[in-house]
Amino acid sequence: MALGTRVAAVARLDLTLAAAGCTDIVRATRRTLDTLNLGAEEVEDILAALTGQYHLIRPLTRTNGSSLFLYLVLDRTRTNLTMARHHLCRIEATLEL
Repeated sequence: MALGTRVAAVARLDLTLAAAGCTDIVRATRRTLDTLNLGAEEVEDILAALTGQYHLIRPLTRTNGSSLFLYLVLDRTRTNLTMARHHLCRIEATLEL
């Protein structure tokens, strides 16, 4: 379930459906790490690189936000992926949970 959204100009994107799909991706990633005995590792980001977009998922690392994540969809032609990741880190640090 999406707790909050902000949409700029992403056509044809159902954020409720995207949030549900991202939840499945985060769970599957964590299960895979546990299966590989990498459960002590923390997932910083999960990236899906499409031909025209980046979909960036950042699971929150704080204990009281461990089941939450930030989800960002970016226009690939206008994005600096490193800066986007940096900004997500800053956003996470300022969130009050």
